[in-house]
Amino acid sequence: MSSELVLKNVDKIYGAGAVHAVKDLSFAVKPGEITALLGSSGCGKTSTLRMIAGFETLTNGSIELDGRPIHMLPPAQRGVAMAFETYSLYPPLTIAENISFALKAQKLGSQDVNKRVKDMAELLEIGDVLNKYPSSVSGGQQQRASLGRALVRKAGLYLLDEPMGQLEPQLRAVLRGRIKHYLREHDCTTILVTHDQTEANALADRIAVMEGGVLQQYATPAELKVRPANLFVGTFIGEPPMNVFPVQVKDDGKTVDFAIEGSGGQSLSYAAADFSQTLRNRLKGETALMLGVRPHAVRIGKQGLKARVVTCQWLGDQTHIASEIAGRTVVSVSHEQIAAKPASEVFLGIEPGDLHIFSSGNGAAIAHGAQLV
Repeated sequence: MSSELVLKNVDKIYGAGAVHAVKDLSFAVKPGEITALLGSSGCGKTSTLRMIAGFETLTNGSIELDGRPIHMLPPAQRGVAMAFETYSLYPPLTIAENISFALKAQKLGSQDVNKRVKDMAELLEIGDVLNKYPSSVSGGQQQRASLGRALVRKAGLYLLDEPMGQLEPQLRAVLRGRIKHYLREHDCTTILVTHDQTEANALADRIAVMEGGVLQQYATPAELKVRPANLFVGTFIGEPPMNVFPVQVKDDGKTVDFAIEGSGGQSLSYAAADFSQTLRNRLKGETALMLGVRPHAVRIGKQGLKARVVTCQWLGDQTHIASEIAGRTVVSVSHEQIAAKPASEVFLGIEPGDLHIFSSGNGAAIAHGAQLV
């Protein structure tokens, strides 16, 4: 049976206040939902996972599983299954014995245990190493065994710490689909820790983006890309990353101009009617802003911002053109093959509906797609 997980105002401070790894973290994971904790190294995602598992104590706050406080319980009493990034397999046991360890502790019959282990091994493609010991198999096989040991048991919550970090890209792509189907089929409430956006987008229903121990935004993959809460999320999410320009805005009632700082007077100019009146009123009090646009929304054409081409790459199904405006690199992605020589001039067109406007002070989002947040 799936469970609901709720974190309330969780803090984690290491030492005598030297490292504040997690700061006032609150979020909830619905029963059967897959949530990814996504961020760069040191953002607090692994500390959060370890606090949920019980391997780290909370400095402040609480953790509840189906309304039951678990943050004071030892790990074995929390009803949580965890796949470790470092595998943590038992060396004297075979791969099959490692996977079945929790099942035998639940005193299941040998026939049931063997079937579950076999099915899990087929899912993870490690059936040929079940009788081998951890020291005699590859790191990727050990990692899949650790993942299988967690998934094979019945638990209220599944914690997966970088569960496919050691696998080659092709196998990772295959297993992502299989694992998501398995988690869905068994209604598993799951938290996945990863620094890989592709993995988070492929597996998670919602993603918690963290930086500096602070939750920046908790939303679906689509929402994070289309409506980032702030400049950090806007530039962290997406590949290639969002293009960003410092701009000054002018509104004469007929046109709205975004003058790009340091570009020699270049502006993105739009009809005032392209923007909602509430947004225009909001922008009148702003002297400096950050303007963002996704690479797929930057179009090479005959008018727009004049830029100098730095590189042009055809990747088989996309053209990536990196050009320069006012010392800033702007990336454009097109599904057509475009010939653009380095040092040549191109014009970059951007539709008003593709703009993301952020405060230059705190980075908070002001507007997406010409509409006020």
